[in-house]
Amino acid sequence: MTPSKTLKWITGGLELFLAIPVLGGLLVVNSAYTILFFMLIFHIVTLVLSVTNRESYYGSILGIVTSVIGWIPIVGWLMHLISGIFLMITAAQQPRDQYRNRNPYDDYRY
Repeated sequence: MTPSKTLKWITGGLELFLAIPVLGGLLVVNSAYTILFFMLIFHIVTLVLSVTNRESYYGSILGIVTSVIGWIPIVGWLMHLISGIFLMITAAQQPRDQYRNRNPYDDYRY
């Protein structure tokens, strides 16, 4: 398992934990919203690793958006839920076949 997949599982689990209505909201408010900053850093690191490994990264982008607007009460809860689900889906996906759309003439040097 690649480090980006591991981070997707971790950030997805943390996002789903923050999506618990009362508990997640209390955790965000009691941490003075610093937990959203740390989640933003985790999502950026996951995005960079996903791009370098050529894996899907839309869950990490959604997590970055969630970390930015997560302070809004109802919208933040919904965004935490959606980004957690998308991160779990992208973490569970199998890697695409990198040779399926490959041009056989790419191996030749001119």
